[in-house]
Amino acid sequence: MADAPNTQTPFDPSTLNGPATRQKRDVPDGLWMRCDGCEEMLYTKLVTGNLDVCPKCGHHFRIGAHRRIELLTDADSFEQRFDGVQPHDPLEFQWADRRYQDYLSSYQERAGTSEAVLTGIAYIKGRRLALGVMNNQFIMGSMGSVVGERLTRLIETATAEALPLVIVCTSGGARMHEGALSLMQMAKTSAALARFDDAGGLYIAVLTDPTTGGTTASFVMLGDFILAEPGALIGFAGQRVIANTIREELPEGFQTAEFLLEHGFIDRIVPRSELRSEIAQIIDYCG
Repeated sequence: MADAPNTQTPFDPSTLNGPATRQKRDVPDGLWMRCDGCEEMLYTKLVTGNLDVCPKCGHHFRIGAHRRIELLTDADSFEQRFDGVQPHDPLEFQWADRRYQDYLSSYQERAGTSEAVLTGIAYIKGRRLALGVMNNQFIMGSMGSVVGERLTRLIETATAEALPLVIVCTSGGARMHEGALSLMQMAKTSAALARFDDAGGLYIAVLTDPTTGGTTASFVMLGDFILAEPGALIGFAGQRVIANTIREELPEGFQTAEFLLEHGFIDRIVPRSELRSEIAQIIDYCG
């Protein structure tokens, strides 16, 4: 007799533990980030909850102006002023096929601010003060006519209302798109600070990563107290430019906050978690 045909389905042992192969689940963008200091992979929410500071090595990540105001000031206390001072294109600057005005519009949309600085009145631990916060997300915080004008008006407001002045600095330097008009802001802001000083005003400069160029050569280093975040890059010209100019080998890390503190150019290095308390204490100490 012929064997009956086998109608049973062959046994697949993989069915005991589900499908033999599982579909790879996509990891949402922005869930993890790499630390620029220790190069560890970090859970983004953990870094955000730690004031945008690496919980492993203490590296201070760069943050925008809105985030800085959120971390530094009392809740909902920031009252923005001088936002009506808006950028223009006085030189009708253009390179390749792109106009400066189009460049500004793209950064306004990307950074969420109309220019590279936010200015206004705020409270820090109950102390009322004039506050300027530069935005490194807007053309790297470069200083153009509007930045200089807003800061000058802020300084004049602090003078008129006898308020302490705090400027959080971050910048890639003067903005080349505005030529000499940008460089003029160095003298304008410095002159306003001289009048503020004559009136007995207190100016606290907070230097963050990076603080370079024309801002460093003007209002940044004129503070009565100059504070800096750990590891911040602070300088005027770039390292290669200086080395090629003076034809000498430069010390390692000579443009870091730690090097500047050691050589007397700044007063204190203050971690982000202690900045609010430090500013409040300085204001109280100076009366």
